[in-house]
Amino acid sequence: MTTARAATLYGPKDLRLVDRPLDELAPGFVRVRFAAGGICGSDMHYYSHGRIGNFVATAPLVLGHEVAGVVEAVGEGVTTVAPGARVAVNPSRWCGHCDRCREGRRNLCENIYFMGSASKTPHMQGGFATWFDALPEQCVPVPDAVPFEAAALAEPLAVCLHAVNRGNVAGKSVAVIGAGPIGLLTMLAAKRKGARETTMVDIAAAPLAFASRLGADRVVDLSADAGGLAAIPAPDVVIEASGSTKALASAIMAVRRGGTVVLLGSLPGGDIAAPINPVMAKELDLVGSFRFDTEFEEAVGLIASGAVDVMAIVTATRPLADVNAAFELALDRSQSVKVVLTA
Repeated sequence: MTTARAATLYGPKDLRLVDRPLDELAPGFVRVRFAAGGICGSDMHYYSHGRIGNFVATAPLVLGHEVAGVVEAVGEGVTTVAPGARVAVNPSRWCGHCDRCREGRRNLCENIYFMGSASKTPHMQGGFATWFDALPEQCVPVPDAVPFEAAALAEPLAVCLHAVNRGNVAGKSVAVIGAGPIGLLTMLAAKRKGARETTMVDIAAAPLAFASRLGADRVVDLSADAGGLAAIPAPDVVIEASGSTKALASAIMAVRRGGTVVLLGSLPGGDIAAPINPVMAKELDLVGSFRFDTEFEEAVGLIASGAVDVMAIVTATRPLADVNAAFELALDRSQSVKVVLTA
């Protein structure tokens, strides 16, 4: 029986590389050899707290959903992908037949399983493992010239493309709150989708300096000036990418009358306090943005063509064998923006 070395979470700050047996490859599946994987903010929440929002890990969970690798074997009946293919792996496994899938919103599939997520029980295991199995439709080919580290970042770019699509940003001024990897990629995605102007907002100077180098038209450091958002022209669209309740309140208060607030960051679980009356009084569109649908294939194409340089946000790579040190580095915003694991 084949075994995989898998980064498995047993509880907060209890992430272990363990040998995980792999069953015989099932018909209709492919086996992927891990090549690279990005450490996501949700991975860090699981690592630090054993949960993200309302998704609580109740059993050992292999982390990782931003992954790329090489197809090593294909199961009976698989004809669309062959051994040796270099692929970015879409972590979503949709049912394809529920109402949401049929209406073209597969990210809201009522039966979805998502790699490395505790959203369903039993949990779907993730891709931070030397080998893992996937459906062929999850595997999107990437050209030989594309580094695996870049291919792995198709997933977060897809998340950001979906958010700017939800915000309908073309021709509009856009502010993004939270200059972490998702916020930075959202700013780049907004530019790609035709935003007239982009503003990055954060409470730390280092990531904002990084945002400026990536092309943000304006940065606002709330640690230096708590009222900094009020001093700029009210944006047409504010995308909350930090997962902070205070940031959500700032987004609602800062956006122009008749504007749009997109909730992209994962807020803490349970009830939260937010200034909802201004949503009514300013007649705001308050919209959620959850994962992605066809944006995954779009993201792979943008990375392959060089239209979006996802490697610009990568500040460190670490081998999977050093996964705990990699997570600690990723958690240190003073030293890192995006950390990518390699084989």
